[in-house]
Amino acid sequence: MSWKTFKFFEYEEVKDPETNEPLNKLKDLGITCCSCGRGLMIFGDSSGGFHIMSSITDMLFCHAYALRVQHIYQLKSRNVFLTVGDDEDFCPLIRVWNLDKRDKQGFPTCTRTIKAAIYDGGIEKRRPAVMCICAHENTNLIAIGFKDGTVTTVRGNIMRDRQSRQKIVHEEPEPGTYVTGLAFRQLGNIPVLMIATNRAVYSCFMDDKNTKYHIGTFGCELNCCALTDHTQDYKFVIGTTELVQFFTVDLPAQCKAFEGDKFLLRWYRGYLITATEGGRMGGARGGGGGKETKTLTIYDMQNQFIAYQTTFNTRIVDVLSEWGSLYVLLKDGRLIRLDELDTKTKLETLFKKNLYDTAISLARSQSYSDGLVEIFTQYGDHLYSKGDYDGAITQYKLTIGTLEPSYVIRKFLDAQRIFNLTDYLKELHDKRQANADHTTLLLNCYTKLKNEEQLSAFVSEEQAPFDVEAAIKVCRQAGYPEHALTLSKRFSNHDWYLLIVLEDLHRHNAALQYVRSLPFAAAVPNMIKYGRSLIKELPMETTDLLIMLCTDWPVDRDHVTQAQPLPGAIQPSPAPKFCADPAKFISIFVDKKKHLMLFLAEIIRIRDYWKSSVVCNTLLELYLKGITSKEERGEKEMKALDLLKNPLAEYDTDHALMLARTCNFQDGILYLYQKTGLYREIITYYIDNNNIDMIMDSCKRFSNQEPTVWIQALIYCASHEDCKDRISEVLRHIEEQHLLQPLVVVQLLASNRYATLADIKDYIVRHLEEQNESIAKSEGQIKEYGESTNQMKDEISLLQRKARVYQVRKCNQCNRGLTLPAVHFLCQHSYHQTCLEDEYENECPTCARENRKVLDIIQRQEQSTDLHETFHAQLGRAPDGFSVVADYFGRGVFSDAMKQVR
Repeated sequence: MSWKTFKFFEYEEVKDPETNEPLNKLKDLGITCCSCGRGLMIFGDSSGGFHIMSSITDMLFCHAYALRVQHIYQLKSRNVFLTVGDDEDFCPLIRVWNLDKRDKQGFPTCTRTIKAAIYDGGIEKRRPAVMCICAHENTNLIAIGFKDGTVTTVRGNIMRDRQSRQKIVHEEPEPGTYVTGLAFRQLGNIPVLMIATNRAVYSCFMDDKNTKYHIGTFGCELNCCALTDHTQDYKFVIGTTELVQFFTVDLPAQCKAFEGDKFLLRWYRGYLITATEGGRMGGARGGGGGKETKTLTIYDMQNQFIAYQTTFNTRIVDVLSEWGSLYVLLKDGRLIRLDELDTKTKLETLFKKNLYDTAISLARSQSYSDGLVEIFTQYGDHLYSKGDYDGAITQYKLTIGTLEPSYVIRKFLDAQRIFNLTDYLKELHDKRQANADHTTLLLNCYTKLKNEEQLSAFVSEEQAPFDVEAAIKVCRQAGYPEHALTLSKRFSNHDWYLLIVLEDLHRHNAALQYVRSLPFAAAVPNMIKYGRSLIKELPMETTDLLIMLCTDWPVDRDHVTQAQPLPGAIQPSPAPKFCADPAKFISIFVDKKKHLMLFLAEIIRIRDYWKSSVVCNTLLELYLKGITSKEERGEKEMKALDLLKNPLAEYDTDHALMLARTCNFQDGILYLYQKTGLYREIITYYIDNNNIDMIMDSCKRFSNQEPTVWIQALIYCASHEDCKDRISEVLRHIEEQHLLQPLVVVQLLASNRYATLADIKDYIVRHLEEQNESIAKSEGQIKEYGESTNQMKDEISLLQRKARVYQVRKCNQCNRGLTLPAVHFLCQHSYHQTCLEDEYENECPTCARENRKVLDIIQRQEQSTDLHETFHAQLGRAPDGFSVVADYFGRGVFSDAMKQVR
């Protein structure tokens, strides 16, 4: 064999803890069979009893048969075991023992006894010797193998002593054939019985059809078959002189050439254990020389090495696995314990021998994931030191995700190792463990190797296992702008795409078309960033794109799909549009004022709902500045005036007015004066231009909003000889609106040399007549108020001096006859007391309204005595200040001041 041999088990003879001598409890028992499981070892002897060993020092004997015990089978999932033995009539009996039910002495209870014979139609036909027995873990099925090659099954609950169905499932027609091994395995919901004879191997499905397969053309001897565990998918394994073969339920699965005359085969935790006659070792571990030695070998089938091998000079009865160890029972009664070394110790042994492949396989089989990376690293270092760089990089790639990549990268930075470094970096990216530096390094490797094919394949992968931005930078710097462009476009890195296509490839048309394909959220910032380059080379096309971006960018460019309406259905409303702020793009129109003017004018024309003072201010400035000819002035001033008059245009009025003044834009100045209510400024403008007709016309139009414009007109007319005929008209408007007192008018005109007294004669006469009429009216009111006051004083005096006699006979409230109790007021009104409401208990209801009016007037007058700011404000606005002062005198505002003067 080419398999390497190790000592991964420790050999120790079991000793009695009390005497520290070899254990001799099993020495003279005459053991015929044994079994183990669930913390127990059970040994059958030739006296018809069995011994239960729960620990090295604790053993219990139980007598079961009159003669010897032939077979013991212990279930793995229940505390139940089966024994086969002979009673006095030499009839094999199967007894079922329940370890959970024990008597007072601790003996297990026999729950059932079954006669081990062959039946046909319920009639016993023969009693051949029982060769082997097994039971299904569900405790509903027992299989018995006989010496004549027949296999029968007992169905029913094996724990209860009831009538069970026995059935022959296999018979061997050829004489000399006997059953050597049985095992149950599960295939879905169907139990499958694996049968081994000395000449063949079969599988029988325990369903209604009892389908049977002949899967092996040669068999094995007794105790030379076993059922593997999950590590080998519960295969049935047999051992012959030349080989070991594994079977599934319907065909052979694996065959290994293991030489040796095998008389025992067991399975333990993924290990195949065989005992063979003779051995290759010169001496026997059990003592004596190499004569008639028995060799025990433990094979690691998954990792393909011999985990342990030893020889004994006495026959091996069985190999048991219990209490975490292997126990080898020898014919002389000795018990040998084999303890498996821990995984770390095994790996250290393999490392010393540089058997890294074996170490890796072992670590994986024993789920030693924490140590795998260390193994790969050490293996890689070993290969690297031997100069096997390809093999080293293969191992280092297995450490990706745990080992720091810089540990490997530093080893392969030499130019001669660039191929290995490239291989490692590519794997690093494939496993999504690369960062931007690793991407940069890999792409630099590709470019240095001039390997454009791999570079193209790398950047074209569907799911990029790298830092895209770092890859774009490296490709661009290494002189591969097309690759960088491919990456930026595929991963929608719009900023890099436009940078490369403009600065490296100078494809302005392609850049413009790319922006047209972008969604709104991406188009705006990229046009702000790269618009200046585009406007320089493609001014008209870029302007059109910006107009679209600010007025009519469709929503479907953001990849929003709309379902088509059904025929006859109501048509959906148009998709909404995205519109950018045009003020963001003004700065990109450097030295392109014509296109900027076109852009802003189109924005205002299309987007009549747009409100942006920056847009309007900028466009107005473009209209008014830089005019070179008279024709151009007229055209641009007309556009500027239309912009100012546009009710939806939003601009800074102060800025526009300053601009109009600076550029001597007369129509704009007058319009802005009127819009902002600066009517006096309009009159001043016409005064500066000596345009009396426009002065008069403007005064008539704006006098309702600003009456004082007539005063400006009066001053102008009085200072110009050719405007004397307009003085009387101006004075009439001043007189109608009470703008100035006659004295002020006289003083004003007296200071101008062209105005004469004849110009204001009629005005003064009219004013004097009005004053006389006002004086006469005031004197009449004074006389009337005086008489009323005297009358009130007399009445008050009379009430104070004489009693008032009331002769009223009817109630002024209900108009019925007045009866007591009654209430009389000094105002000659009388009421029933019941007719008076609570609020009028002390006041005449008839006179209350008028009295309250008077009281309110008095109260308002008293409150207004502190309204000094209001008084000064009214005095400043009133055309006749004397009337305001007189009114406040009447309210008593100056009464406190007069008292202080007195």
